[in-house]
Amino acid sequence: MYVKNVTIINRRGLHARPGSDFVNAAGQFKSKITIRRTDENGDPVNAKSIVFVLSLGVGRGVEIELAANGEDEQEAVDFLTNIITGGFGDL
Repeated sequence: MYVKNVTIINRRGLHARPGSDFVNAAGQFKSKITIRRTDENGDPVNAKSIVFVLSLGVGRGVEIELAANGEDEQEAVDFLTNIITGGFGDL
């Protein structure tokens, strides 16, 4: 398992468009990928599901934990982290 924490920096957080971009990117990997807010005690959710990702209500400044388990786990987490730190083109 490979895990990394990252803070959401784009203005409106993980709303519909960046959430969709995130889920589509996660779906390109074979590994099981989860996402969870670090400021809550909730369980991680499937990062390949738009419903679950949007249900987290992740806004700007919220730190999330990305975790992946599988053959391309590090590549998946690093790629998704780069999307987030790039602000989804919404800075």
